[in-house]
Amino acid sequence: MILTTLLLLLLLLLLVLLFFTRTRRSRLKGEPPLDKGIIPWLGHALEFGRDASKFLTRMKLKHGNIFTVRAAGRYVTVLLDPHSYDAVLNDSVSLDFTRYAQVLMERIFNLQLPDDQPAKAKEMMKRHFLGMNVASLNSIISRHLRALLKAKTPPNQKDWKEEGLFNLCYSLLFKAGYLTLFGGEQNNNGSDPSSVYEEYKKFDGLLTQMARGTLKAEEKKIAHSARERLLELLAPAGLTEDSESSPWLHAYVQLLQEEGVDREMQKKAVLMQLWATQGNVGPAVFWLLGHLLTNPEALTAVKKEFSQISRMETTEIPVKDNSMNTPVFDSALQETLRLTAAPFITREVVQEKTLRMADGHEYLLRKGDRVCLFPFISPQMDPEIFHEPQKFKYNRFLNEDGSVKEDFYKEGRRLKYYTMPWGAGTNGCVGKQFAINTIRQFVYKFLTSFDLELCDPSVSMPEINANRYGFGMLQPDGDLFVRYKPRNTI
Repeated sequence: MILTTLLLLLLLLLLVLLFFTRTRRSRLKGEPPLDKGIIPWLGHALEFGRDASKFLTRMKLKHGNIFTVRAAGRYVTVLLDPHSYDAVLNDSVSLDFTRYAQVLMERIFNLQLPDDQPAKAKEMMKRHFLGMNVASLNSIISRHLRALLKAKTPPNQKDWKEEGLFNLCYSLLFKAGYLTLFGGEQNNNGSDPSSVYEEYKKFDGLLTQMARGTLKAEEKKIAHSARERLLELLAPAGLTEDSESSPWLHAYVQLLQEEGVDREMQKKAVLMQLWATQGNVGPAVFWLLGHLLTNPEALTAVKKEFSQISRMETTEIPVKDNSMNTPVFDSALQETLRLTAAPFITREVVQEKTLRMADGHEYLLRKGDRVCLFPFISPQMDPEIFHEPQKFKYNRFLNEDGSVKEDFYKEGRRLKYYTMPWGAGTNGCVGKQFAINTIRQFVYKFLTSFDLELCDPSVSMPEINANRYGFGMLQPDGDLFVRYKPRNTI
């Protein structure tokens, strides 16, 4: 008995030694500064996940524009010099985009796709979200927005209606986007958008925990239930032969079928596309309208620009035209995205790489590590680039003559990337123009057809939900309550 116990203790000791041998790491010559944290294996994972912006800002002050941190057994090299971003974005040989994306797909959607499928899907989507096809999508979503607004507030309503602005924006834009891209223009092959949205809210609320593998037991049940219900609700979308009213989704499902993806995985892939297409527009509009409502000068300027368009109105919604000139609105939107768009741009190091920085310094990246850009910290919140970066300034992206401002500098050099809400390079957002047009339509319609005001004029914008850093648009920790009523016939 004693001998058995001693053998077990010896085996345990050997396993512990093996673990520390395999996880032990020191900085080699030419590598970025290494910060492993004080907790073995886990490293900085907890602080990283709790508030990535606060943590990475602290690391930047400690180590500079490039450093490597340990997080849950992985080593992540973080690059925060926008002048050097192209060294990562333009390298598709040593740095791979798809591997980390596949990890997230499996964790969040329980989805596995062929290695080359995301690239093929992106090429297919370019045909539907760029060029002439986007005009058709703009027209369709315009009609859905109009119908949803009519249903929410009848034209003869005289009383104010009160609601949280985040829920108002997210729900309406989600439903309009779902009907346009998933449910079919006539909703003849899709589920009720309200049912889809209710399940989606539960799923989206736990998305960051799913991505990090930190779900608690009860949260796992909620996430699994919401995902299964969404798969059931989305089953008709794009999976039937009569899906012509949603040509992009029908083409996407056909591509999956050609790649040999089975029906269950097709459903999960459609759910992933639902999140990818609908997860950011609603929160973006919330932040934009919230900043306008809490900044009277900005609200007045945008309303003035829209009123000039409204007087020239000859079509149902004129701002659906890409060529419509709205520089004040565009600047306010870009400023909003600067403050609240916070995606990680992540690459897997598939072969050893020497990263050459813009200042001439070179750093060795190890195979098996990850590289992460976090544009939210730099350039978007860098005080050297943007004076008082925490403040909302609606005209920050306008010159004094009202023209678009595109010249921003760091260390005396003009920046190629001064905001990056849509990503950049080969992995930039294909649906960028469609998303901007949708946001413009919604804000135009609300500000010209509704009386909209804060329930409490003295209220401030809610704080950011810090655990959403890295996953596209940030979301608020709380809401901003508004009241509204129709001004004219919608």
